[in-house]
Amino acid sequence: MDKTVDNTNKKVALIVATLSAFLTPYMASSVNIALPSIGEEFSVDALLLGWVATSYLLSSVMFLVPLGKIADIYGRKKIFTYGILIYTISSLLCTFSASIAYLLCFRVLQGIGSAMIFGTCIAILTSVFPLKERGKVLGINVAATYLGLSLGPIVGGVLTQYFGWRSIFLVNIPFCLLIIILVFWKLEGEWAEAIGEKFDLTGSLIFSAAIVSTMYGLSLIPSMQGVWLLIAGISGILLFIWWEKRMENPVLNINLFTKNRVFAFSNLAALINYSATHAVGFLLSLYLQYIKGLEPKSAGLILVAQPIVMAFFSPLAGRLSDKIDPKILASSGMGIICVGLIPLIFLNTSTSLLFIIFSLAVLGFGFALFSSPNTNAIMSSVQKNFYGIASATLATMRLIGQLFSMGIVMLILALNMGKTQITPEYHPLFLFSLKILFVIFLLLCFCGIFASLARGKKNNRDAGTGPLSH
Repeated sequence: MDKTVDNTNKKVALIVATLSAFLTPYMASSVNIALPSIGEEFSVDALLLGWVATSYLLSSVMFLVPLGKIADIYGRKKIFTYGILIYTISSLLCTFSASIAYLLCFRVLQGIGSAMIFGTCIAILTSVFPLKERGKVLGINVAATYLGLSLGPIVGGVLTQYFGWRSIFLVNIPFCLLIIILVFWKLEGEWAEAIGEKFDLTGSLIFSAAIVSTMYGLSLIPSMQGVWLLIAGISGILLFIWWEKRMENPVLNINLFTKNRVFAFSNLAALINYSATHAVGFLLSLYLQYIKGLEPKSAGLILVAQPIVMAFFSPLAGRLSDKIDPKILASSGMGIICVGLIPLIFLNTSTSLLFIIFSLAVLGFGFALFSSPNTNAIMSSVQKNFYGIASATLATMRLIGQLFSMGIVMLILALNMGKTQITPEYHPLFLFSLKILFVIFLLLCFCGIFASLARGKKNNRDAGTGPLSH
């Protein structure tokens, strides 16, 4: 490939990856704003509304690890292409959903497409760009992610208010078509660095079944069926770990966790962080529209406070983590998130909107201080040839954390409210559920501070400790 073609390929890969990095977080944050409107149209309870958000995350988590491995074996561009096609078709199908059951099915399909995009997008970038240019393009990719998170509540609120919730899914289509055109006609080459390796189908099936069983079990508690499903799910996760440790070509390299302290505790901190923060947007969207009576557009403008602060301070925190031990910065970030969660425990019908905006801004600052340095710590703890695995593992921890966060929400809503819509007579029960949830998230985040502090020195890779760092 000559230099001109190579440069064109780089630009195309960057555009494709940047658009993809924008679309997936945009979809997640904009759908949260639309949930009350979806609930009103289909007359569904709060628990089922939770599944509109959770079904997408659940299928993403189920398929991210297996599809990432399949992409390494059969080609990242190929899997990415299938992924964006599935994502496009499912977005269109979501637009024309005739019932909540159809919408949930299409959200699952959308999650599968999203997993194929997640599992290959960054890997394609690192395959196309040399090491000296990689930091810059990965930074652009992260910025696109935060832009998606920031614009999601605003655009989603405006679209829902003026054009209905279905327009949120429809707006995806032109961007998806542009990506498909670029991939088919402009992106040259294929990248498969594990050709010939055997795919661990058994491990993938155990992992997927364990995740589904755990999440569905959480939503059915306190029934005995829910308890047994939860026990089966946890047992399945333990079985998956045992199975992967004895496989020659595992779908998830468990040695990354057992033999690299920095990597293990940094990923644990990320898991706890997302578990304690992801559902905040979902809960506040319901609170602002049901309890405070705001229109979707106004609710979106308030919720944007967190991602805007995150987007502003994340690059600064990333640069600081090159000079200050990421352990200190990330742990401080977790502490600040705790400070931001405390006021949310006391939400009631008369809470001022400025109070909520301030709490969200504090959360955003804490998350910025945590996220970039924690990612730096993870990537610095492994040798360069493990960057792809490390990046995919972090994405898995993020999605599992987000899924667990929604699982906690559905558990508490099921225990306190059952299958009821959030009508005025149930507002006190909903506010009580919020109080319990924010206390749980605060305790989780507090524990996360210690997980963050428990990691070793900054550059395990440079120190030469651990089998995956030298």
